[in-house]
Amino acid sequence: MSLIRCAAVILLLCSSALAQVTVTELKVNIPTYVAGPPDVNPFFYTGRTYQGAKGLVYPYPMYDSLTDVKQDKSYTEVCLENEYVKVCVLPELGGRIFEAVDKTNGYNFFYKQSVIKPALIGMLGAWISGGVEWNIPHHHRASSFMPVLYKTKENADGSKTVYVGELELRDRMRWAVGLTLRPGSSVLEAQVTALNTAPVQNSLLYFANVAVHTNDDYQVIFPPATQFATQHAKREFSRWPIADGVYAGVDFTKGVDVSMWKNHPSAISMFAWNEDDDWLAGYDYGKQAGTMHLADHYQVPGKKFFTWGTGPGGRLWDKILSDTDGPYLELMVGGWSDNQPDYSWLKPYETKTLKQYWYPFRNIGGAKNATREAAVNLEVKNGQVKAGFYTTQKFPQAKALVMAGEKELWSAVKDLDPANPLIQEFPLPAGVKETELRIVLRANGRDLVSYQPVERKKLPMPEPVHPPDTPEKTKSTEELYLAGLRLEQFHSPALEPDPYYLEAIKRDPSDIRNRTALGILCIKRGQFAEAEKHLRIAAGRVQQNYTRAKDADALYYLGVALESQGRLKEAEDWLQRAAWDSAWRSAAYFHVAQIKGRQDKLDEAIAYLDRSLVMNATNTPALWLKALILLHQGRGGESGEVRKTLRAIDPIDMRGFSDLSELFTVSQQQPSEGLELVVSCINGGLYREAEMLLDRMPSKSPMVHYYRGMLTERQGQKDTALVHYKKGSALPYDYVFPFQVEAMDALYAAINANPQDPRPRYYLGNLLFDRQPAEAVAQWKKTVELDPSMAIAWRNLSVAYAREANGVPQAISGLEKAISLNGSDSLYLFELDRLYEFSQSPVAKRLQMLESHRQTVEKRDDTTSRLVTLQVLAGKYDDAVAVMRQRHFHLWEGGARFNVQDTWTDALVLRGHQKMKAKNYAGALEDYQNAIKYPENIEVTRAYRGGRAPETLYNAGAALAALGKPAEAQKAWRESAAELMGNDENPRPTVDGGAALVYYQALSLQKLGETARAKVLFQSLVDAANRAMQRTPGNEFFAKFGEQRSPRLRSAQAHYVAGLGHLGLGDKVKAKAEFQKAVELNGYLLEARARLEGMTE
Repeated sequence: MSLIRCAAVILLLCSSALAQVTVTELKVNIPTYVAGPPDVNPFFYTGRTYQGAKGLVYPYPMYDSLTDVKQDKSYTEVCLENEYVKVCVLPELGGRIFEAVDKTNGYNFFYKQSVIKPALIGMLGAWISGGVEWNIPHHHRASSFMPVLYKTKENADGSKTVYVGELELRDRMRWAVGLTLRPGSSVLEAQVTALNTAPVQNSLLYFANVAVHTNDDYQVIFPPATQFATQHAKREFSRWPIADGVYAGVDFTKGVDVSMWKNHPSAISMFAWNEDDDWLAGYDYGKQAGTMHLADHYQVPGKKFFTWGTGPGGRLWDKILSDTDGPYLELMVGGWSDNQPDYSWLKPYETKTLKQYWYPFRNIGGAKNATREAAVNLEVKNGQVKAGFYTTQKFPQAKALVMAGEKELWSAVKDLDPANPLIQEFPLPAGVKETELRIVLRANGRDLVSYQPVERKKLPMPEPVHPPDTPEKTKSTEELYLAGLRLEQFHSPALEPDPYYLEAIKRDPSDIRNRTALGILCIKRGQFAEAEKHLRIAAGRVQQNYTRAKDADALYYLGVALESQGRLKEAEDWLQRAAWDSAWRSAAYFHVAQIKGRQDKLDEAIAYLDRSLVMNATNTPALWLKALILLHQGRGGESGEVRKTLRAIDPIDMRGFSDLSELFTVSQQQPSEGLELVVSCINGGLYREAEMLLDRMPSKSPMVHYYRGMLTERQGQKDTALVHYKKGSALPYDYVFPFQVEAMDALYAAINANPQDPRPRYYLGNLLFDRQPAEAVAQWKKTVELDPSMAIAWRNLSVAYAREANGVPQAISGLEKAISLNGSDSLYLFELDRLYEFSQSPVAKRLQMLESHRQTVEKRDDTTSRLVTLQVLAGKYDDAVAVMRQRHFHLWEGGARFNVQDTWTDALVLRGHQKMKAKNYAGALEDYQNAIKYPENIEVTRAYRGGRAPETLYNAGAALAALGKPAEAQKAWRESAAELMGNDENPRPTVDGGAALVYYQALSLQKLGETARAKVLFQSLVDAANRAMQRTPGNEFFAKFGEQRSPRLRSAQAHYVAGLGHLGLGDKVKAKAEFQKAVELNGYLLEARARLEGMTE
């Protein structure tokens, strides 16, 4: 063989080796800020708004304890790599992509963290930035900071795949993401699968939260056809890319290119109003590198970016979330969702699957169109045409063209690959318009990608979403149904769906849709008898006059409700009728198969499962039950084939186990997964298999023993069953948060077997509180009767009483009892002080309670925040400031749960007022100026616009005037008034949106001699207060974060704002009356108290 041939062979072998994809699993040490253990107390739903939806935590624990302790921690990292890119995943941190690097230029096309630094952003608290986060079925999903299951796979075509996924406990749905890298391609493929394994419809949101490094050179690239961007919940719109109005509180009225990161002074989200294009990109012009996303826009319509902004708030979040890695921007993409919140339905046992693709691209100066194989850019500036071509794989002799009509202006033939893009610049010929240009890249006899500019016609701004009318004002039963369904679908924290459905059946008692909707809600809550009532009425209307149902929703759900009550014959009758409707055939026959299994008619069960799978081949619960029955019958080979099919649908689902040892191992590592398998065995009548699973699950889980006892008791072995129940009750109760509706059966069985045992009653209360609060309270009451020393049960009762009308005194009593039993739980002190505040307890009593438990108080930031607030209320400003200077408060995104920022400002402003009265004007000026200079340790910054600045600047002006510095005073008042934004001739402040600060702006205008403008602002405060007093109480419909406030506190705030307006207008009598009413409603409203005291002196 000649030397030339030998060299060629060696090069070919080397090239082949480089083109291979490797998958490696290794341990890596990453500097990590340690998160404390999760809270042992269950966190029930009490009106919390999170990311615009209900902030449900249970059955997960809350991870809100963060520390400043930094240490190396070992993580399992799974990496895919080929010659062009390397992508690494951390299964222990929610399965997020942690690193993705373009090997051709070293560019991290996803944000690469050098440290794990959690902040309080996630649904459960702790959350990290960077990489790619999989948000299914809710935004910043519950387990984003928790371990998930993972697997790797080598595919026949040489590609490799890493799968991550889990069982989601709130709705008992599953999800899986398969990340695939192929030889010779820079494209990362993600196959996303969402599976509703529940017998009821559920809704989901899916967004991939992609973080990228950003700087002043970074641009978000929505497809050229995009003319608008919209806010969360589509409540507000802006033009794109040049905004010309006020959006998210930022004044863009002079015309600002909002596609550039550098033009955003504060945190902002923008969703592309574009469901026609398949791509979204971001590009760093300094690095000449970017990130491209591709997906079918019919499946993945969502295109969004979020940034913390370039201002002080953004830089603060950079420090909170990372040590040295700098700012990031989120390039989110939504599947089956185009907004947040925006949820799509999954029917019972439905599987949704989509594919999306990311790749880095470089050197072409942005993008105008893209496909999986290539991206192109076309720019025309100063009479020059600049064309760029990037490919995701090797294309020998690719042809690049720029044409005007049929005329070729420029072309080149070149070998292209991800390391070698093509860029060309040439003069635009005279007489050729930009819209006549067409750029094309061809290879292998076809167009890889093309683009031609289109002249944009200015379209009218889309209509924003409006909140629904009240049920009573809604016109028709159909509109009531649709309003309720949307509230349910979007998990609205502002309004519940039930009142809409109930209003509809008040008008038409047999309305099919609304009765069925109520029945489904009852099934989800475990209220099967109540569900049956609604569904029988709906089914009666559907079948009146002996009519066969066209739409069998009510029939199917009635069958489910009856099956859940153990009335199997009746259930089968309705399910068989539902199966006549093809839409329900798969689900109905699956439930019939479960009934046959419970009747020990396994061959019939198999037959019905086959019928179910004909209609829905991805019904994984049906596949699992079939595999299990076949295994039970000794037909292991057939069972293996069924499990193989299941693995192909959801490779992470442990029900697709290849052997029993794998199943038992995962059950031990993930008890919740194991219990879900146990329940599916029980539902299908395979009790032996359920027992086998339970016997191999961790013995430290009480629910394992309760299920085991129930199964033993069903076999007539009551004494042995009691042994199992007692084993469960002897275990610690920390973190025991049952999540399955079927767990009711096991817990009631344990209670009936030993009525004097408090533990199953406590666990049953936990399970039921968000579903059936009255029954939960009954169980907790019995719990503390049987075991008065159980502090956590007293605390849970307090949470329950606080939700009842006139229940606060009992709630206080319950928490006081809990604290007497366990004075070391800081959460109890936080919750008790909230109740004291609600009941208008004296400040001295509240402060003494917290001071007497000072060491416990300081375990939690939220509890400590209440201490400093009380110190301010008590006039102990120096004490409050000292605590806030020394302690690191970990801020919740959106200021949820506690607000140290206002407490800091209150302390210094009020101390400044004291000094003013004492004629210590210099000291007062110092306090006023420092009131919005926040120490870094409290994790807040001065607001981009407004905030408390107008107030502090006005007061600083007063101090400067008193010091004999009129010019400087005038300057301070001008700065205060300058915080006004937009049209102050017709302002419409809201009482919760800084309306009180308009008062100080108006006072500043008065000082500047602009009395007419000031009068308009004062009147706007009165008008805002009147609007607020007429508004229906409850959460703001578009609120993104926060806790629900009582109507009384909202009303107090409105009266306070009205008082400010009247005071500014010179009507002191009305002002005093309004302040008096505000203080009567909320004695802790500092500003109202101060005003009233000032008017009384």
